[in-house]
Amino acid sequence: MLNVYLSLLAAAALCAPVLANQDQNSQTAGAPLLLENCELPGSGGYAALEARCGRVAVPENPAEPAGRMIELFVAIIPAQSRKAAPDAFTFLAGGPGQAATTAFVDIARAFKAIGQDRDVLLVDQRGTGKSAALECADEENLMGVTPSDEQLLASISSCLEALQADPLYYTTSIAVDDLEHVRKLLGYAQLNVYGGSYGTRVGLHYLRKYPDSVRTLILDGVVPADISLGPGIAIAAQQALDRVFRRCESDETCQATFGDLRKQFAALQTGLREAPIQISLAHPVSGRPREISFDYKRFAVAIRLLSYAPESVALMPLLLYQAVSENYPGPLAAQAVMIEETLSQALSFGMHNSVVCTEDAPFYADEQIDRQLLKTTYLGESQLSLLEKICSIWPAGVIDTGFKTPVVSALPILLLSGSADPVTPPAYAERAARTLSNHAHLVGQDMGHILAPVGCVPRLMDIYVRQASLDGIDASCLENIRPEPFFTSFNGPEP
Repeated sequence: MLNVYLSLLAAAALCAPVLANQDQNSQTAGAPLLLENCELPGSGGYAALEARCGRVAVPENPAEPAGRMIELFVAIIPAQSRKAAPDAFTFLAGGPGQAATTAFVDIARAFKAIGQDRDVLLVDQRGTGKSAALECADEENLMGVTPSDEQLLASISSCLEALQADPLYYTTSIAVDDLEHVRKLLGYAQLNVYGGSYGTRVGLHYLRKYPDSVRTLILDGVVPADISLGPGIAIAAQQALDRVFRRCESDETCQATFGDLRKQFAALQTGLREAPIQISLAHPVSGRPREISFDYKRFAVAIRLLSYAPESVALMPLLLYQAVSENYPGPLAAQAVMIEETLSQALSFGMHNSVVCTEDAPFYADEQIDRQLLKTTYLGESQLSLLEKICSIWPAGVIDTGFKTPVVSALPILLLSGSADPVTPPAYAERAARTLSNHAHLVGQDMGHILAPVGCVPRLMDIYVRQASLDGIDASCLENIRPEPFFTSFNGPEP
């Protein structure tokens, strides 16, 4: 789950349309769902997959079936086999605020084997992508700056006033009903569900409400139902950063090349808190020159997001060393700008707000928040404070009774974690597993957020989905997975 916001800051091939009976809440009872050939682009348009796409009309407010309708964007990537299994594989995206059709393309290689015998069903969750996305243009314009409380609250109010939608109905509780509606509409007997990050929350709640519809469930970067994300983000982020420091200290080449990273980080921390640095750099997308103010909050967001994946962690010592020891913060600032661009394109901020302000912020009072501990982290209380400010204006929406209670199930469930995950550490998966009586928890050492594409994990997921059982899942192959070595220059790591 990104929870990064603003400056503080994923049927067999057919020649004719698929026909499926619709429920009473669809466009017209008994009318067919038409699927046409389409192409699904990944983030930034760098990759694409061929699919069959269509739209399903559902009531914005399920309690008012005759009221305002919205459309869910649905895509099917047909199984490679001529005889597809009757149960499809579905991918639930993170964020909250990412579109499934885009996020899947970015890591589709992880699920290539699963897609041999099963259709891949992708539904942009309501409020994201092409499913009535809740966009907040004013808030996106604040990306990369440090707004005052007044500016922030004004942008939230402006977004709410401009929305042609009711934000109360863009929450997980309604989204799982949408998914079940689509499953029935397309005639799939069951779903093999993969949830990544926030998608694990959706997957768990779908299992809670529709247990007979779930054949298998993979939870990657687990968000337990009874945890409210926000208070623990800064602590998990600090723990992940400390792991980077320890890795460099125990790596002879890293230590010899960059020296004491902790001191360099502290020096940059102090300097940017005292005064931002004005930097001229080429825009990472357009290439046009631009002046940016590189302040501490921008730096902190960059460090946190760089911590998500071993590939970007590999660059962190070099970026810090150049910024401090070589007085060249440009590459680090450029990373910050690229992260801001990616977040702006990947997330529907309004949907993000609707989820967080319904399912997280209202429950902060129930959490044992150690604010003194938060102050010792490099993010401090700012992330939590920001979410509290947003949710003081953004309304809490629809939430099912019992939503925040642990999900109890005997279904075989595969849990995935990275030991260096800066937002959903392995302890979260262990917490969720307490009430999942038949589970396996795989942990990738020094891996970050989302384990699915790493090493032998795609093969293990395929075995699990094929047999709908955890038997034979040999996690010993994870012992051979190593993080990317640290770059000693922008040419790469030392040979």
